[in-house]
Amino acid sequence: MDRERKNILVTGLPGIGKTTLIKQLVYELSRYSPRGFYTEEIRYKGERKGFQLVSLDGRKSILAHVFIDSPYQIGKYRVDVTAFDSFLDSLSLPESEEGIIVIDEIGKMECLSVKFVRTIQELLDSKNIVIATIAHTDGGIKGKIKEREDVRLFRMNLENRDSIKGEIMEALGNLPQLSRLRTSNR
Repeated sequence: MDRERKNILVTGLPGIGKTTLIKQLVYELSRYSPRGFYTEEIRYKGERKGFQLVSLDGRKSILAHVFIDSPYQIGKYRVDVTAFDSFLDSLSLPESEEGIIVIDEIGKMECLSVKFVRTIQELLDSKNIVIATIAHTDGGIKGKIKEREDVRLFRMNLENRDSIKGEIMEALGNLPQLSRLRTSNR
C-alpha cells in the first residue's frame, strides 16, 4: 500500500521547521531536478511583514504582505493572488511526465488562488511524486487532500523534527517512481 502513496505531505504547527525540512529534501533530491517552490518570511526590523515565494531555480515573488493593496486578506496580510498565479505559470510544472514536485505550502493564503487549487489537484493526480507542506488545520480542500488514498501524511513535531527527514527519504526510496527517475537520470 505505501508503495502507491506517492504524494508525501508534511504537516505541523507554524514555526516547527517544515520549510527547513523542504529545503533539506530539495538538497537531498537535487540529482532528480525537482521543480516547485518554497515560502520564506519577509522580515523588517525583526518583525514579519509578509511572505515571498522562491522557485527552486531562485526566482522570487511576493505572496502576501501587510502593505500590498489586495482584496484578499488572511490575518493582517494582504494576498496578491494575481502575482501568485503568474508565479505558478512561470514554474512550468509537468503534469504528464514523472518528476518530483515540491510545494511549500498548501495553506490558506495559497488556496485563495483557484489556479493553485486546480494545479495541486492535477499534480496529485499526475505521475509526479509530490512533496508538499500542508497547513495543520483540516478545513476545506486541505482536509480533502490529506484524506486522499495516494497521500502519505507526516506530522512534524518537536520530538520527530530531527528524524522526519530520514523517514521521508525512506518512504521516497520505496516508491517505484523514484526508481524509474534514478534509471532515467543516469
